[in-house]
Amino acid sequence: MPSTRTAPRPPQTDAYSMILDAIDTGTYRPGDRLVESELAERFGVSRTPVREALQRLETQSLLSRDGRSLIVASLDHNQMAELYVVRGELEGLAARLAARHATTEEIRLLREMVEADHALADNPGALSRANRRFHKQIHLASHNRFLVRQLDLVHRSMALMATSSLAVTGRGAIAQQEHDRIVSAIEARDGDAADDALRTHISVAFTTRLKQEAAAREAES
Repeated sequence: MPSTRTAPRPPQTDAYSMILDAIDTGTYRPGDRLVESELAERFGVSRTPVREALQRLETQSLLSRDGRSLIVASLDHNQMAELYVVRGELEGLAARLAARHATTEEIRLLREMVEADHALADNPGALSRANRRFHKQIHLASHNRFLVRQLDLVHRSMALMATSSLAVTGRGAIAQQEHDRIVSAIEARDGDAADDALRTHISVAFTTRLKQEAAAREAES
């Protein structure tokens, strides 16, 4: 007798994750307006999960109101400074823990990432994506799920910056040298050096962004 058991339904597409990824990868930039019907058509989902996703993103301050419209939020100078302070602390801790807890295979992967990314030094877009993968791998190598969760929130907020510091001429090559020092410290199982190398990396990135801001203000005056 044939079975009447119903086949399991495929998982519902996650509208929240798709919109968040589109913001993170720069498909939608700070100030861009997000329209429910357009998002539903773009991602091939119904409007209800899109509406719920937009509400969630607004609650997380990744979207803001412009009249009746929702737009991708942007960070002012003080918010950017606050974010970099938190990022430096958490990223440094992740590197310290990675030096202590990362497996041999995880460290090997970090080294391979650094070597492969040298070829991207003159491609800011590709290097920015590679940079996110590199930092995420350090987060995972910390083997601390609570820290990884907090760093995910920080990196989501980083997407609210209009430009990447890696777009500055020469920054890509310098960032790769900094990545090399971070991985060398993790390879040596030197938590202090790994923490210091990653904090320095974040500090230099912040300084670069401040210079970008100053240049933009000068251009507008």
